[in-house]
Amino acid sequence: MAPKPGVEWSTALSHLVLGVVSLHAAASTAQASRGAAAGFLLQVLAAATMLAPGLSTHEDCLAGAWVATVIGLPLLAFDFHWCTNGHLMCAGCFIHLLADARLKEEQATCPNCRCEISKSLCCRNLAVEKAVSELPSECGFCLRQFPRSLLERHQKEECQDRVTQCKYKRIGCPWHGPFHELTVHEAACAHPTKTGNELMEILDEMDQSHRKEMQLYNSIFSLLSFEKIGYTEVQFRPYRTDDFITRLYYETPRFTVLNQTWVLKARVNDSERNPNLSCKRTLSFQLLLKSKVTAPLECSFLLLKGPYDDVRISPVIYHFVFTNESNETDYVPLPIIDSVECNKLLAAKNINLRLFLFQIQK
Repeated sequence: MAPKPGVEWSTALSHLVLGVVSLHAAASTAQASRGAAAGFLLQVLAAATMLAPGLSTHEDCLAGAWVATVIGLPLLAFDFHWCTNGHLMCAGCFIHLLADARLKEEQATCPNCRCEISKSLCCRNLAVEKAVSELPSECGFCLRQFPRSLLERHQKEECQDRVTQCKYKRIGCPWHGPFHELTVHEAACAHPTKTGNELMEILDEMDQSHRKEMQLYNSIFSLLSFEKIGYTEVQFRPYRTDDFITRLYYETPRFTVLNQTWVLKARVNDSERNPNLSCKRTLSFQLLLKSKVTAPLECSFLLLKGPYDDVRISPVIYHFVFTNESNETDYVPLPIIDSVECNKLLAAKNINLRLFLFQIQK
């Protein structure tokens, strides 16, 4: 096989050796593990893709089609899991399957062979991940082909067509454009020549967008100065309602904070009938006071991610006055970044978060 034009012979030789070694490994492991053999064969195909002469853009796209996951969602990451029969699932599809199974109260199964899948039964396939990292992928800006392992760096630092901003954006320049036009734009940008009064108007508008963020941090710092502060790790466990069509909800065991007994509840998409049919998924939660109080208990509270989770949650402070007659808050949104983060929580056996409570004393 002749290498592509422009590819050095040393690079071609490394791909050839990698292909031969992977082919031998696939033959050696075929009887012991079909999944491992499949991974090595994918590595062979990746090496052949780099060596095949005359691959056009369309053929390059077809060469990457074999890594399409069994669900068909876009390939967004290199992480691949495989079922006990060797069928591949990218990390996004795998989490999506586990979350859907939780919502439908079913056992998650491989879409290809229907065998049981879970985080304990499935493991990552490093051979496939290595092969995928070498596959050609198209830059979204310049439309050139690069190995997936190099694409992110190219798009962020090297591509001349990547979208960038003017260096005078801090004084209000709204320009966005390709990197190769940046120098010409900055030389002709009108914002450096604006008068002080014009710049003050622009900066006032920009300050408004930062004011809410600063208000949040100032509120947190203020709460940390309170005399009575409590926090605890909470574990939401999944349950089902007793309705004819059951709905998923979460509830924590009782816990004690600030010398009071509490419970947290959570629900998906505000308990809509079939949340598994929606791509947009949210969680909302409710704080309940289980112990009796002799006087109104005014509290601020917020939920953050636990120490061993990687879910992204934005801090939002909620406020409520608890009494014996009004001992539960309304359901309030759990400020998760997006539906992908929500799926991570739903795919887990339990949801582990950290609750902070601040008692307001007058």
